[in-house]
Amino acid sequence: MVFRLASLRDCVIIIGEAGDFMPNTLPKRKNMRLRSCDYSQNSAYFITICVEDKYELLGKIDVRANCVRPILSEIGQIVENEMTVLSNTYEDVIVDKYIVMPNHIHMIIFISAESGRTQFAPTVSRMVKQFKGSITKQIGRSIWQKSFHDHIVRNETEYLEIWQYIDENPIKWSEDKYYGKRTNLQDF
Repeated sequence: MVFRLASLRDCVIIIGEAGDFMPNTLPKRKNMRLRSCDYSQNSAYFITICVEDKYELLGKIDVRANCVRPILSEIGQIVENEMTVLSNTYEDVIVDKYIVMPNHIHMIIFISAESGRTQFAPTVSRMVKQFKGSITKQIGRSIWQKSFHDHIVRNETEYLEIWQYIDENPIKWSEDKYYGKRTNLQDF
């Protein structure tokens, strides 16, 4: 039997010899969340959200400056404004620390539901979906990579290391493997 591959953005479809669609051969997206974890529990979460194909849409960083920090594009400013909205949308959620980089965002989110978990408790996935959706609506198209990366912060030492990582991220931008690779926005 002869197969040919037809690539469609994030998945590969395998088409058989007679052009038959073979649904059992589609790759399944790996679930990156811990199965045993309730992502609405009181905890700190380290979240990273990336721009699709690592395009530098959110701003730029002058790595030669004495005070290195991001210079946000119009889209980057919308993203930064949404950080405030995220904290105000959910009463038990605080965006404790964040950085908007040219092609990704890092943030530490605290969920601290004093009254306990309700049926509509905000989960990390729900918050990220709302965050991405709001930005997409404001700019008129999605700029985001599918899903996001998360890490449950387990103790104070880890929290301080992540805080420092976020703080130093702009300084180390020139060392990033995607630095300067996707700056031609006409290709986006």
